[in-house]
Amino acid sequence: MGNGPKWYDAHLIEFQKTAHIRGMDEYKASYTRSLEERNAFWSEKAREYLTWVREWDSVLRSDEDEARVEWFPGGVLNASYNCLDRHLDRSSDRVAYFWEGDDPSDSTRITYGGLHHLVNRIAGVLKSAGIDKGDRVVVYMPAIPELPAAMLACARIGAVHCVVNVRFEPEWLADRIRDCEAKAVITADGYFSAGKKILLKENVDKAVETCPEVGTVLVFDRCGLSSQSDNPRDIFWKDVVRSTSPVPVIDPEPMAAEDPLFIMFTGVAIGKPRPLVYTHGGYLLWAAMGQKLVFDLRDGDVFWSTADISWITGHTLSVYGPLLNCVTSVLYEGVAGYPDLGRHEDMVSRYEVSKFCADATTIRILASRGDDYPAKRGISSLKLLGICGDPLPLAIWEWYYRHMGNERCPIIYSWWQAESGGPVLTWFPGTGPIKPGCAGLPFFGVKPLVLDLDTGDETRFPNQEGTLMIAGPWPGMARTVYGDHEAYRESYSSPFSGMFITGEAARKDEDGFFWVSGRIDDLITVEGHTIGAWELETTLACHPGVAEATVVGCRDQIKGQGLYAFIAVKRGFEKSDALKCELTAFLLQKIGDMARLDFVQWAEALPRTRSGKILRRLLQKIAEGQVYDLGDTTTVANPEVIEGLVRDRLMIAD
Repeated sequence: MGNGPKWYDAHLIEFQKTAHIRGMDEYKASYTRSLEERNAFWSEKAREYLTWVREWDSVLRSDEDEARVEWFPGGVLNASYNCLDRHLDRSSDRVAYFWEGDDPSDSTRITYGGLHHLVNRIAGVLKSAGIDKGDRVVVYMPAIPELPAAMLACARIGAVHCVVNVRFEPEWLADRIRDCEAKAVITADGYFSAGKKILLKENVDKAVETCPEVGTVLVFDRCGLSSQSDNPRDIFWKDVVRSTSPVPVIDPEPMAAEDPLFIMFTGVAIGKPRPLVYTHGGYLLWAAMGQKLVFDLRDGDVFWSTADISWITGHTLSVYGPLLNCVTSVLYEGVAGYPDLGRHEDMVSRYEVSKFCADATTIRILASRGDDYPAKRGISSLKLLGICGDPLPLAIWEWYYRHMGNERCPIIYSWWQAESGGPVLTWFPGTGPIKPGCAGLPFFGVKPLVLDLDTGDETRFPNQEGTLMIAGPWPGMARTVYGDHEAYRESYSSPFSGMFITGEAARKDEDGFFWVSGRIDDLITVEGHTIGAWELETTLACHPGVAEATVVGCRDQIKGQGLYAFIAVKRGFEKSDALKCELTAFLLQKIGDMARLDFVQWAEALPRTRSGKILRRLLQKIAEGQVYDLGDTTTVANPEVIEGLVRDRLMIAD
């Protein structure tokens, strides 16, 4: 099968003996059934993976023209109950999370029973503060056990949680609070990262100054900072736990399968990030089923995903997936490489992790130590490795296999995006030899197509690149943009009724496997965060010295993609290193540290067509150093600008 690396074959044969999916024939039979016998297949899976208060009236209702989808309409369930309560009779004492802080000596564990107690206590506080079913709650917290507990507490009472990354600055936090119309914010006083104390409550205070609809701010103690406030909206967890009143068990709110469970913001090519809405029934099934089958989860497994919980991968792999399957997870506050590059191996060994899935940035950081850096201790507990996010170059893939997997663990790469809720293309550990960098085959119920956009037809030849589309809905997909379904329809369906537009370039090889090569729009992925170039450019344009700016992605050995800005300055401002630093600081202040500029190239002007459109394609090639392969430049209205940019780019060392 193609040129798959032979060093995986023996290990996959071992997995085939016991895997949930044993061999390619079994996969193909189940996949075909998921499409051709959809109602029977998904009814069986919904009963197998979830506990329902009331079963559904039908499996799927959809309106293709309006891009409206309902999975399991009429069904009723609760996410918190499915993640916790139903496991307590047999697994109350099972560890739900091993938690380790930034400092290796700072650690704890919380059982399923303990997590249930914490969730109920938070839910009680939220209800006492007037948070009801359907209300939105922004969660702005570091990776501490209270983060998944806060998410489940919201789900328990029917509130809709929206987790915002703690690296975002107050202005962007405020945007998200307003855009999802949140009534409450859950946060911590701060957190620790690479030995530094990072304050959070101050960011929240600044953000809610412009968000009068926020009536409650619940603050957890992480750093031991002062818990004094004159504002009646502030509730400090220290004061809650001092209360001697018993902790009531909050009855899980019965939620319709299509009721919103959470909102997640994702970058778009043009405009502000959009609040995508995910629902109870379909997403929970997708999370539970995806994690169990892709990672071949077993009773007794210890699973660790390094993906940030504010990402969809973190929601699925660190919260809902493992808890729905009643397995133990690792939760880590710190960053890769701190205090040394052996930290992750230490933790894998310490907690006897059996399934380890790292985001691509973490793997790149760990691999930067090279082959000469000795493993600090044995990691014999590992049985399987995973990659979430971008595919890895072959050299880093092989490093991961040799050093983390001791040349005995298969590596599973799955492709998904925020809109998908979970994997849509993936490998399964028992189905056959794996091709590094390949996204694999479609998950059950997913029908991917590669279209030639020039003709609108499917590509005809192996390895012919086109755009990745998905025909028809799948349970885990985001349902809408909060408050603006027309924006959802236009972005993900129109003009291809019945198709989901991924915005990714892809190809299908001679064996029928899919390879995804990157965005075809103006989105840039930095350390797993998708940022719209429009957001960066409009922010830069607010600086008094910027006449115009264009930002494109560029290769970065650690982050995957970095930010390369072409900037024309206004008269009276000097093109200097000082201005570069000032512009970088400006972005960091307005957005957060994922918006750090890696390169700034000054421009007299930006290349445009005769109609005035900036030629991003040319700028992308210049940023990548492909100055001798710019393609057709006859549409450029100001060719002298291109000549100047090329000349200046040749003077910049890669």
